[in-house]
Amino acid sequence: MASLVAYDDSDSEADHEPTGSFNAATQLKDTCDMVKLRGQDVVSGAPDMMEGGTLPAKHGSREDPAGQRLPRARFWRSDPGSCPSQRLQWPGTEPRVTLPTSQPPPRPSLWTSHAPAGHVPLAAARFKQMQLSWGTYDLPEPSFRAQTKPKTPGKNGSSLQKKRHEDCVVPYTPKRLRQLQAFSADTGRRKDAGAKGSPAVRAPAPLCVASTVSEFIQPYLDTQYKETEISKRVLFFLRGHRGPVTSIQWCPVASQSHLFLSASMDKTFKVWNAVDSGSCLQTYFLHSEAVRAARWSPCGRRILSGGFDCALRLTDLETGTQLFSGETNFRVTALKFHPKDHSVFVCGGFSSEIKAWDIRTSKVVRSYKATVQQTLDILFLREGSEFLSSTDASSRDSADRTIIAWDFRSSASISNQIFHERYTCPSLALHPREPVFLAQTNGNYLALFSAVWPYRMSRRRRYEGHKVEGYAVGCECSPDGDLLVTGSADGRVLLYCFRTASRARTLSGHAQACVGTTFHPVLPSVLATCSWEGDIKIWH
Repeated sequence: MASLVAYDDSDSEADHEPTGSFNAATQLKDTCDMVKLRGQDVVSGAPDMMEGGTLPAKHGSREDPAGQRLPRARFWRSDPGSCPSQRLQWPGTEPRVTLPTSQPPPRPSLWTSHAPAGHVPLAAARFKQMQLSWGTYDLPEPSFRAQTKPKTPGKNGSSLQKKRHEDCVVPYTPKRLRQLQAFSADTGRRKDAGAKGSPAVRAPAPLCVASTVSEFIQPYLDTQYKETEISKRVLFFLRGHRGPVTSIQWCPVASQSHLFLSASMDKTFKVWNAVDSGSCLQTYFLHSEAVRAARWSPCGRRILSGGFDCALRLTDLETGTQLFSGETNFRVTALKFHPKDHSVFVCGGFSSEIKAWDIRTSKVVRSYKATVQQTLDILFLREGSEFLSSTDASSRDSADRTIIAWDFRSSASISNQIFHERYTCPSLALHPREPVFLAQTNGNYLALFSAVWPYRMSRRRRYEGHKVEGYAVGCECSPDGDLLVTGSADGRVLLYCFRTASRARTLSGHAQACVGTTFHPVLPSVLATCSWEGDIKIWH
């Protein structure tokens, strides 16, 4: 297949230049001579300089038959932007010549980057003090031949010239080949970094999670959660991520629920004290690509993370060590712990397959495969015997396989005809008290489904008023089940009454899309939201 970029690597013998034009080699050679006369012996004491400060006559030099040297030709006029040849673009300004005051220390030169070690061509030595901007053009081959005193023609002379020609000339490499070599080198460095431990992956410092209980949470620990209050104002504005925040979660242990986890596309996840001070306690650099999902372990002392680098990490907060490390063949976008067996978790992403891992053996114990391309979210149902997965599969008339119910133990598909509208569902949420679950749809509404077979969708109750617009906008129920909260692509935060599907309050939360919302598990009036611009707000 023909290349998209045409390179004129060599001159054809059939091409004849018009009278009065010069090739690139002659232009560079005459420019060197002109700069020599202007600089008044730039490089003093060169071995090939003759008395009088002139270069020796060479084959092809401009001399008349009488032996008198012709005046040097000047290739640029008063307009420095004029270009005598389209094949080589000359600098817009004349080269500046700097007279050396002292012997400069040796430094690498552009012209000798591909030459053998210890070899410095004479042409490079002449141009070392000149600041030339040749752009990205490859210079012609004859312009860097070493200028030496004329020798008698013979085998020795020809072999010496050939050797210097091989040492001094940088071979031309096509642009596509250069890009391929750079990509191969970058891939090799990544593989080596993955084998030895990438420099970007920093060992996290220990984090003391067994601290005293927050004074704000202490009064609510011994009482039953009664009613969720609607948040009105911002308590903390957490800034620290340099990319979109994709996942947020409070610590599931009630006594440690002042700890807050956030994952971001800036390749990090952070642990905050989002109740007492709003400060960042620790930042974890364990992934080389965006961290799409991060979850607290049910014990509250470990964090499971997965990202676009196809890596899975389980980090112990108290010691800072990695208890589990796994690699998948797809980018991870969804992670969930099994509600009963906390040593097992499921992960999905840019693949038609969902995998269940066992932390104790660091192996895949089950695999769930469907004819889809991507898994958007995963939700465990009661007791963990079944779970749901939302995918990107949709058709014109019905969204077949948009939501799939799986049997966890047998890896069999229970049903794939749950949602019959042609919208994908980027997130799922389970009601804490009733056997129903919610699905966020790209039709700009929340749909309500039964959590038992045959998983029928409610036609009477639908929560509308927000925008999704392709973002992975999250949704959640309050701990008492009376309120629903969802983000919006326009930055708003909307709260609905679960029973009536009416809107309870709208918060003007963020400047960009609000993609994550979660209620505090203990405090009745604390709500956390995150946005695509990278900020987190704690509402009270």
